[in-house]
Amino acid sequence: MKKVYKNKQGENALIDLYNNQLKSLNVSYEDLWIETRYGQAHIVKLGKSDGKPLLLFHGGNSTTPYYLKGFISFFKHFCIYAVDTVGHPGKSAQIVLSPKSIEYGQWASDVISGLGFQKMYCMGGSYGGGILVKLMCFSPEKIEKAVLIVPSAISNVSTFNVMIKMGIPMIFYILTKKDYWLKKAIIPMAIEENNIDKNTYQMVKSSFENAVVKVGMPSNAKTEELNKCIAPVFLIAAEKDCMFPGKKVIERAKKIIPNLKTHMLNNQGHLCVLPDDVLKMIIKFLDE
Repeated sequence: MKKVYKNKQGENALIDLYNNQLKSLNVSYEDLWIETRYGQAHIVKLGKSDGKPLLLFHGGNSTTPYYLKGFISFFKHFCIYAVDTVGHPGKSAQIVLSPKSIEYGQWASDVISGLGFQKMYCMGGSYGGGILVKLMCFSPEKIEKAVLIVPSAISNVSTFNVMIKMGIPMIFYILTKKDYWLKKAIIPMAIEENNIDKNTYQMVKSSFENAVVKVGMPSNAKTEELNKCIAPVFLIAAEKDCMFPGKKVIERAKKIIPNLKTHMLNNQGHLCVLPDDVLKMIIKFLDE
């Protein structure tokens, strides 16, 4: 059986980190629990109670509150439903789904139904962007608008190539336990060391030490599946993304997503902090 955590101690450590990250947001929130065909899903509901409902899918091998830190400005605009991805660190069911199948699309569809909506505004980054792509393939009618941020499942590079860049320094970190090597392992995603902030470093370290890291990303969607989604889509890619290269992602997206708007984050890598002007672009796109 595939596992989420290495052991019970690792699970406790990541849940403690989760709770501390959530507390650091310094906002009121509500815990929601719904049933899906793949077990129970935990959702953090926060933001503007009468705002437009926005469903968030966080990145892989990380947590919902870590992802929320990048979107604090959204709290006063939207009623946010941030779901813990099943099979990843968090409080949802510890059932590991296949990123190569449509299972994540089925799960995300169940989340929307379980929340009592026919369709929602949706946003996802990285692995969570791939989950949203799978939803666009499986239940396109449930998406009002979609925001994809450095997403998987459009034009992924070979996992092998990424593992070569990150794997060697990670092996040295395992052998030496020196933070220097862990930072070296993160740099291919961050481009420069000064882009690795304290929260990101803490998240990566805790996930690597306590969770069973999921290497495979949601697989590239087929053209005939994705072009059925006619909802407006805003895709944000990063020029120097080592996992989902910005130019290739945008080029393919334009061919397979019917109603598409794009934006390139110049000189940024996969681990990027969205600047204020881009956050405002997303808000405007969802408000239009």
